[in-house]
Order: sequence, then C-alpha cells, then structure tokens
Amino acid sequence: MTIIDTLADDALAQEFVEFAIGAGVLRFGEFKTKAGRLSPYFFNAGLFDDGIKLGRLAQFYARRILDSGIEFDMLFGPAYKGIPLGAAVAIELARLGRNVPFAYNRKEAKDHGEGGTLVGAPVRGRVLIVDDVISAGTAVRETENGADVPYSAVQQVRDQLGLQVCAIARLSDLLQYLQQHGDTAVQGWHEEVLAYRRRYGVD
Repeated sequence: MTIIDTLADDALAQEFVEFAIGAGVLRFGEFKTKAGRLSPYFFNAGLFDDGIKLGRLAQFYARRILDSGIEFDMLFGPAYKGIPLGAAVAIELARLGRNVPFAYNRKEAKDHGEGGTLVGAPVRGRVLIVDDVISAGTAVRETENGADVPYSAVQQVRDQLGLQVCAIARLSDLLQYLQQHGDTAVQGWHEEVLAYRRRYGVD
C-alpha cells in the first residue's frame, strides 16, 4: 500500500500552502494535538467545505500522484475525512484520463444490507491510500547510544509499516513559505514552526 498525505520543496507545494492558508484550512496560533503537543499550526481538512475548495484540493492530489510515478491499481479513502477526499481525487484522476476503482471503510460494521466495513470496489492489488494528514498520535522515541531520537509521523509510517509516502507538501515547504512571506499575515510564525520541528522531529 502507498499513502498520499497532505502535510517537496517545489512550486506545487508552495502553491498548495498558499491555497490552504487562503482557504483558512491551515491556521496559526496555539493548538493542542491528540498527542498532547502544543503546535503553532493546525491543518483542518474539514474546512475544505464547498465544491470549489474540494475540487481544487483534488487537483493538487491528482497532480502530485501523477507526477510521482507511483504505480497503483486503486484508491482507498479511510473513514472519515478520507472518504470524500478519496472520492474527489478519483473523479479528478478520471477527468485526467486515469480511471481507477475506489473504496472506503466504515468505522462501524453494518449488520444489514451488504454488511461489513468496506464499501466500493474490492480492495486488491496496489492500493493507494488518500488521507488528509499523517499524525504521530503519540511521540515515538527510540533510544540509541543513550540519546532520545524523535521520529516524525512520516518516518514512522515508512519504517514501522513499510509504506511509501508521497506528500503534496511537508513541514519544510511550510517553513519555506513562511520565510518568504514574512511581510504578510503569516509574519512571525516561521520561528515558532521551526522550533516545533526541532523539538518533535524532521520532515
């Protein structure tokens, strides 16, 4: 399986960060994560809440997927945010000439009708998982030579699950954007985000 996540030092990544900030999806302040971390930024994919924003988001995903050269046979959208996102990406890929099957899961099994937790195409072959962000959940640390080494969420997915990760944009892209736009509404957040990355791990 391959995971495509949203949060690459390139033009597409910078365009995406600008879009996410402009749409109010990527915000700055003080936010508490599930892992209990205090983060200076928060990415809320639930705010891609109309047709234009969701359609443009799907374009970013589709462009990154096709440019990556990743081989896949189908798309999978994990419940819950991955469901509309995966569906939108499947539509955009089909519009661009790459029509593939799509499936998603329920968090609770259905005990009537077709039953089960999976909906859509049979899950088989090379599965590309489409989701909004990769979260560490709780910090994972390994002790090596007496030192605590922080691992980013992407590193955990790669190393522990053996999955390839292809991101539209990473933390380094956000830092680049903040550094280059220090005279705008995001002024002053570069150092806060940089300190957060230093504390909790690399891209």
